[in-house]
Amino acid sequence: MPNKIGELKTLLLQAGFTCGSGKGSYSNWYHPLLTGRVTISGEDGKDAK
Repeated sequence: MPNKIGELKTLLLQAGFTCGSGKGSYSNWYHPLLTGRVTISGEDGKDAK
């Protein structure tokens, strides 16, 4: 069973990522020790793709 978007966001927060702005249902996540970003699209209750 796939994870929910909200569960992924919680895991990213626990790993030290911070949420940046995104357009629409997209959110960009940044980590201070890593270059680049992780982009997640969808609402919190939906299944992750």
